[in-house]
Amino acid sequence: MPISSAIKGLQSIKSMQDVVKSSILNKDESDFIKLYLFEKERIRLKSEKTRILQRLDIIQNRLKEIQAYNDEKAGQMNVSESREPNQKKTEEAKSDFKTMSIDY
Repeated sequence: MPISSAIKGLQSIKSMQDVVKSSILNKDESDFIKLYLFEKERIRLKSEKTRILQRLDIIQNRLKEIQAYNDEKAGQMNVSESREPNQKKTEEAKSDFKTMSIDY
């Protein structure tokens, strides 16, 4: 009786002669994988960059709208402030009149 059949699991043991080497070296394989991963990351980052730039354009446009609105309202406030001193002058002119009490 041969030894290989007598001991259970002996046939699954691999020796150095039974191991077949890959045609691609591990170093070369890792370089190809790295190259692939870098290419995928580059594509992902480019698409992310375009999305961020679009969002940035939207944000800048909104900031311009807000600034224009603020400038417009500030201009209106300056006009109304310039009118208020005129109103104060007319009130002062009215206060220049003296009131007298008249006894009947």
